[in-house]
Amino acid sequence: MIRPIAAFSLSLLLLSSCPVQADPALDTQARSQGVPITELRVFAEVMERIRGAYIEDIDDRDLLESAIRGMLYELDPHSSYLTPNEFDDLQVSTTGEFGGLGIEVTMENGFIKVVTPLDDTPASRAGLRAGDLILKIDDTFLKGLTLEEGIKLLRGEVNSKVTLSILSSGADKPRTVSLTRDRIRIQSVRTEMLEPGFAYIRITQFQSQTGRDTEKALRKLMATETLKGVVLDLRNNPGGVLNGAVQISDLFLDKGLIVYTQGRDETTRVNYTATSGDILNGQPLVVLVNGGSASASEIVAGALQDHRRAIVVGQQSFGKGSVQTILPLHGDRALKLTTALYYTPDGRSIQAEGIIPDISTDIAKVELMEAMPRVREADLRGHLNNQSTNGDKTTSEEQSLAVRDFTLYQGLSVLKGISLSKSDTGR
Repeated sequence: MIRPIAAFSLSLLLLSSCPVQADPALDTQARSQGVPITELRVFAEVMERIRGAYIEDIDDRDLLESAIRGMLYELDPHSSYLTPNEFDDLQVSTTGEFGGLGIEVTMENGFIKVVTPLDDTPASRAGLRAGDLILKIDDTFLKGLTLEEGIKLLRGEVNSKVTLSILSSGADKPRTVSLTRDRIRIQSVRTEMLEPGFAYIRITQFQSQTGRDTEKALRKLMATETLKGVVLDLRNNPGGVLNGAVQISDLFLDKGLIVYTQGRDETTRVNYTATSGDILNGQPLVVLVNGGSASASEIVAGALQDHRRAIVVGQQSFGKGSVQTILPLHGDRALKLTTALYYTPDGRSIQAEGIIPDISTDIAKVELMEAMPRVREADLRGHLNNQSTNGDKTTSEEQSLAVRDFTLYQGLSVLKGISLSKSDTGR
């Protein structure tokens, strides 16, 4: 059954090819049901004026599609109308393979804003950073375009070229960056040992298999190493599948609420809770975040922070705390509509606030300086040799890590401090 407002809107659109005549009886009935009669009549009139007076012929379907996009564009940056191709792209992205530059974006002041470049992609290799504004793609200025239109320009055939005009934070003028499009294959989980006993897990995006892949990687490490602690790196992770974030949080939590979503109606609240069992059995955990950590990344960081299960280190996260629901439409189209907000276990809204780290680290570059020449014991003739074979290996590795990744170095230092404190307490 067609709702009265839908039937009334349809009747206006059908009448848009001829002068719209007011029907007092219909107006009275519609007003009693809260239908915005004047605005709908203006919409029909605008459509007819465009069809009759615009300099070029415009297809009615194009006009209606543009009207739909306009409705969603005015709501928030994340609600959008998906054509069949865009709907397919969205489904493909959750599986971890898609074409393009490897860049997660949103809209800000009419321009595309970089949320994060994905690891080992054309965007990351070209030096794009979270917060960069894309002003122009090839010869097309982005001001006035929708996010979907901008993304369509960013994508293209593998090995095709694209030129971007980029304005970075603090820069006086934009710079031009040339990139070659590539097929983006995301390996969402990567692990390594930073030092004996201290593991590093990097999650680049939350996909449908991320929870399983992380558990598998951790158990493989634990089969050969006795872990004293783990650094979980969620920097520049734009988010992804909600269930992936819940599964990752559940790996390290033994019980309790992980996240809940709340729509405009109180009855729409949905709780996601942890199951019994912490894969690390309480060993220390540090989570790294920055301004490129968004959505699902913030859910994980917030859950582990609220449960006092992890120390969060880095910079304030992006603040994308809204939930988008995919609503299929007729003709293989879909609506991506913001329907709720995420809340951490303590009831904190992530939206526009993000996660504040427990330990903040400025974005820094560490360089080793040449030491002033000094005479050491080893320089004296006839000195006794050190019987140890380790030398300065540990110090050298720590210096190398500090130069390569200062925030990771800080996170490891915190992790080692917690581990040492636990060891001392256990004596």
